[in-house]
Amino acid sequence: QVLLQESGGGLVQPGGSLRLSCAASGFAFNNYWMYWVREAPGKGLEWVSRISLSGKSTYYADSVKDRFTISRDNAKNTLYLQMNSLKSEDTAVYYCAKDSRPFSESGTYQKGQGTQVTVSS
Repeated sequence: QVLLQESGGGLVQPGGSLRLSCAASGFAFNNYWMYWVREAPGKGLEWVSRISLSGKSTYYADSVKDRFTISRDNAKNTLYLQMNSLKSEDTAVYYCAKDSRPFSESGTYQKGQGTQVTVSS
């Protein structure tokens, strides 16, 4: 059974930082591209970032580029998202997701339950 458990969300002031973690189990973590996606109130699901199997290749949405950093620890089956210089528009539920297919960047994915990030003064 695939389990993706996000943690690290919370309330932070504009300009602050948070680090999200995602503990993965039930599948061969190092065989999958991993993603962070988010859903803001009243908006659809937005892709934030993705990372290759080894972690050497990373990609970001323009809205978070140079502020967010995705990483993974395959020994710990854990995905991370370091978020710096947070803005109010980053407020959303953040989901960790695995690609639907192993060894593939298919763009379709299975996501976890999510963690709330609220950026407000």
